[in-house]
Amino acid sequence: MAYFDAASGVPLHPVARQGLLASLDEGWADAGRLYREGRKARLLLDAAREAAAEVVGCRADEVVFTSSGTRAVHTGVAGALAGRRRVGRHLIVSSVEHSSVLHSAEVFEADGGTVTRVPVNRAGAVDPSAYEAALRPDTALACLQSANHEVGTVQPVAEVAEVCRAAGMPLLVDAAQSLGWGPVEGDWSLLTASAHKWGGPAGVGLLVVRKGARFAPQGPSDERESGRAPGFENIPAIVAAVASLRAVRAEAAQEALRLRELTERIRTRVPELVPDVEVVGEPERRLPGIVTFSCLYVDGEALLHELDREGFSVSSGSSCTSSTLAPSHVLKAMGVLSEGNVRVSLPPGTAEADVERFLEVLPGTVAAVRDKLGAPAPATAVREDVLVVDSLGKRCPIPVIELAKVFPTVPLGGLVRVLSDDEAARLDIPAWCEMRGQDYVGEERASKGSAYLVRRLT
Repeated sequence: MAYFDAASGVPLHPVARQGLLASLDEGWADAGRLYREGRKARLLLDAAREAAAEVVGCRADEVVFTSSGTRAVHTGVAGALAGRRRVGRHLIVSSVEHSSVLHSAEVFEADGGTVTRVPVNRAGAVDPSAYEAALRPDTALACLQSANHEVGTVQPVAEVAEVCRAAGMPLLVDAAQSLGWGPVEGDWSLLTASAHKWGGPAGVGLLVVRKGARFAPQGPSDERESGRAPGFENIPAIVAAVASLRAVRAEAAQEALRLRELTERIRTRVPELVPDVEVVGEPERRLPGIVTFSCLYVDGEALLHELDREGFSVSSGSSCTSSTLAPSHVLKAMGVLSEGNVRVSLPPGTAEADVERFLEVLPGTVAAVRDKLGAPAPATAVREDVLVVDSLGKRCPIPVIELAKVFPTVPLGGLVRVLSDDEAARLDIPAWCEMRGQDYVGEERASKGSAYLVRRLT
């Protein structure tokens, strides 16, 4: 098997395993006690905190260990908003943030706060000027990921941080995907991360609250972790997490060069090997190991199953791989094709031979999935120059397949009206038009679902 889903979680680093085993016998006691066992545990915890601070680039007393990266985000957002409640109840986030940030924003909205969701361009990047435009007198906090977890696009954190600093507003950075590759630049105020993203054990999160940032912990607390993360610290796991972070950072520069070459190979060759593919995400400012592409006329779930049978573990943002039947909010915000989406995220140490084997297997796998999806539904004429494709009740990617099948029969300047009640069609049909150079006229209400109008230009 070739594990190509490092953006979800990286296998345990050997240094993390060593650190975990070595600290199990010394780090089990209560670090808040004064007896011998407690002092040993405290020494381990303090050393881990200082090492983490050195890697992040902050003070040791600004570092808080939490039970997960998600908990770090929830604690950081809630605490920063509460600390600045007198300023106001307005939050700014990007439209492509991790779900943990967006869920925090939804809770804040439900409690009476207001949220501005900053859009991104087609590569998935925000414009710092959009954050500046979103600022209001009552803005309490802004959030921005350091790099996107689905397409790898690196965000202009330093520039946005400067906008926030000039306005006297804190910026929380979700650095889960990037911290293992390097420090987060800029004058940010809060930072969160998750150990399993860089090869540490799951269940360890990192929250950094810089001095001067107003912060009011929410919910019950105790004397641990500065009152910001209650509960007994898992010291062996924390030691392992920090040890692995230091190890991967020491290897990062050399490994980044190697993985960039491999992902660039995928970005270049997939469109050559597989017809009707859109490679998405920023081509230059991106993480070393992530490459994402979408295949027209492909069921994403079927494609993932077939690749799994061939020995490749990948992930997808297609709606047909989700229980909600809604496309990835990241792909939707970018306005790119979502059907047949594949995210390849290479962990450190990925063999070149595995990437070559993936490129050999992919064309046949995509072709086989496309063949299984069958012919289009018949189209009926409602006007001389309008065809109706009835795709009601059919899920991604069938509406686009049926559109493509009838399109050659449409005269130049003619219209196709695609009826669909699949949420993904709202994204995929315009994306198909963009890829094919056709005119997406727009969306209309229909008696059931929506009607999407496409005009043939070529």
